[in-house]
Amino acid sequence: MAIVNVSDQSFNNDVESSQGVVLVDFWAPWCGPCKAIAPILEELDGEVSGQATIAKVNVDENPESASRFGVMSIPTIIVFKDGQPVDKVVGLNSKDALKSLVAKHQ
Repeated sequence: MAIVNVSDQSFNNDVESSQGVVLVDFWAPWCGPCKAIAPILEELDGEVSGQATIAKVNVDENPESASRFGVMSIPTIIVFKDGQPVDKVVGLNSKDALKSLVAKHQ
């Protein structure tokens, strides 16, 4: 599966109406740790395919979604299960930590 780019307009459809686990990365192009986590998420996407969807929200272009879920610093990853936020991690995390996060909500 490919990583899904989500906007304020598509958030409900792409994330909140989804069944299963969706990892949403709130990021911005100017954020160093966000750039560092991008290849980790790409790798993770290949490893959790079928178990979880990975989505990205650019907070500069989509401030509504970020403020709705209380994103104060980036990167913030919020885990949604069946459309509901169930977990949140802030900052740069390892692939193993993110993989554990997916497994925890299977």
